[in-house]
Order: sequence, then C-alpha cells, then structure tokens
Amino acid sequence: MKKLIAFLMVAGLMTFGVSNLVVAQEEQAQTEQTEQTVAPEQTPAVETVEEATPVQTEEAAPVTFRESIKKQFIDGGPGFMGIVLVILLIGMAISIERIIYLTLASANSKKLLAGIEDKMKNGDVEGAKQLCKDTRGPVASIFTQGLIRYQDGQSLEDVEKSIVSYGSVAGGKLESGLSWIGLCISLAPMFGFMGTVIGMIQAFDDIAAAGDMSPTVVASGMKVALLTTVFGLIAAIILQIFFNFIASKIESIVNDMEDASISFMDILAKYNNK
Repeated sequence: MKKLIAFLMVAGLMTFGVSNLVVAQEEQAQTEQTEQTVAPEQTPAVETVEEATPVQTEEAAPVTFRESIKKQFIDGGPGFMGIVLVILLIGMAISIERIIYLTLASANSKKLLAGIEDKMKNGDVEGAKQLCKDTRGPVASIFTQGLIRYQDGQSLEDVEKSIVSYGSVAGGKLESGLSWIGLCISLAPMFGFMGTVIGMIQAFDDIAAAGDMSPTVVASGMKVALLTTVFGLIAAIILQIFFNFIASKIESIVNDMEDASISFMDILAKYNNK
C-alpha cells in the first residue's frame, strides 16, 4: 500500500509537470505567432486589414474547460497553488489506499458463519479455524482468535473478551489514515487563505507603486489573490467527499463485525457441550 501511495503521488506530480510543459510550449507558439503577425506591418494598410481577419477568427475559438482551469492555476501563482495541489495529491493518494484496503476488508460474514457452524456440528474446531484463516477481512481474523482460545479450553467469557479486545484493534486498523485525510482537508483552504492574504498585500503594493486606484490594477491584483482560496476550497471539498465515503464504509464494516461476533458467540455456546 505504501508503494501505491508513492506511485500515485509521483504520477500526480508528473502530470503537473507535463501540464506546465504544455503551457510553456503553448506560450512559445503564441509568441511566434505574434511575431509573424507583427512582421508584415510595412505592407499597405489594405493588405494588413485583409490579413488580420483570419487571425481574429482563430482567436474567437471557444476556450475549453481544461485550458480555462490551467490558465487560472497559472494566474494564481506557482507558490501557494503548488502547495494546494501537493496537499490534494497526498490526500487523494491516502484516500484511494484506504478505499482499496476497506474494499478488500469486506467479506461475506453470513457465508463464513454458515461454514463455521457446519464445522462445529461435527466438532471440527480445527477445520473452522482453518476456514477463518483462508478468509480475508477483520471478521475472519476475529473469529480465528476466538477459535484459538476456544480450542485451548478457555471459557466462553474469556473467548468473548478476546474477541472484544481484538475487535478494537481491528477497528483501529480500519480507521488508520483518516486523521491524515482530515489534516489535508484543513490545510488546503488554510494555505489558500494565506495565499489570498499575501496576494492582497501585493495588490496594495501595486496600487501604491502605481499611485492611483485604477480598476485595472485593483481587479488584476484581487483576482490573483482570490484564486488560491478558490482552489484551496475545491481541494477541501474533493477530499471531504472521500473522507465521508471512507467513514461510512468503516462504519458499515464495524457494524458487520459486531453483528457477526454476536452470532459467532451463539454458535460457540450452542456447540460448547457437544
């Protein structure tokens, strides 16, 4: 799982780097196009007007959503926007790892309980224990611990205590990583707000340097300052969705563990004297 997290983070950073490379290439192409457009200024005025028409038609092409997001990201500045992107990538990597882990931890507890009961009818405790070992998930691990103590001749009360104790450990493993996702959810808008505050200070510096309150200076500075907050909030919203999904999946698995443990103890009590 750690290798998966590292792979996802590297892939995300590579994607970010490729996007910057594409932006640089596009800017270079636009510069070359501008130089080619400025070159024929010595020709007659009529020819210049006729040649300008197709250029204006090309510039009127609609901007795609991806290009718009990329432009806004670059306008926000590489500093805080890059930090927010890294936080988003880390949070998503942890979230995906947790989702895969929880998906593998889910198992058909009813089928497992039916198999254990069939083994216990014949007094095959070893077979029931082997069945639990061959089944993935925390439920099967809890049953294995209970069967080990039951096979050692311990009382049902001791078996139940061991199941409760091991269940707490298994529940803690399921919740591992949630705190880091919560940290990413908190940090993304915080860095966005910090970028906004610093951008506002820079905007006021630009106003002071210009010596007037022209709308152009104010609007451009405010836009750049607010972009970091927008992207920070977007990152927090995405990670919050992942967080709630993971929390609901953990709750479902824990409830299944508790119900299955009660049924398991009933099976042990039913065949205890046989």
